[in-house]
Amino acid sequence: MADNARQKDAGPAGKLRVDKWLWYARVVKSRSLAQQLVKTGKVRINATKISSPSTAVGPDDVLTVTLTRQVKILKVVACGTRRGPAPEAQQLYDDLSPPPEKKPSLVRPAKQAVREEGAGRPTKKERRELSRFRSGAGEEF
Repeated sequence: MADNARQKDAGPAGKLRVDKWLWYARVVKSRSLAQQLVKTGKVRINATKISSPSTAVGPDDVLTVTLTRQVKILKVVACGTRRGPAPEAQQLYDDLSPPPEKKPSLVRPAKQAVREEGAGRPTKKERRELSRFRSGAGEEF
């Protein structure tokens, strides 16, 4: 019975629903998220925008998927039969996406804060020294 269901989902000539393929390939976390991605027009098959999650995808199709922070270009190698572990999912496609751009580092080298004496609040070290001075500790007679 399960084989019949898989054959039914495979569709014509070894093709698979695009939402199911996106889920099998671990592009999205759930099939419902894959369906939303397709319905909102963020998936293209061979440069054609699709709006139906039941659109069939097969080997040699090129998918362009717009995700939150990146655009992935994936060439379908195989349809797959299940959502397996990540290494198995990576065998379903060739990633044609350009490497992500490196953003310039916003972290600047830390400089030691320089404060003129008598300007503003004293530092912790200066407060300790004042405390020792006022209490008379450290005085030798």
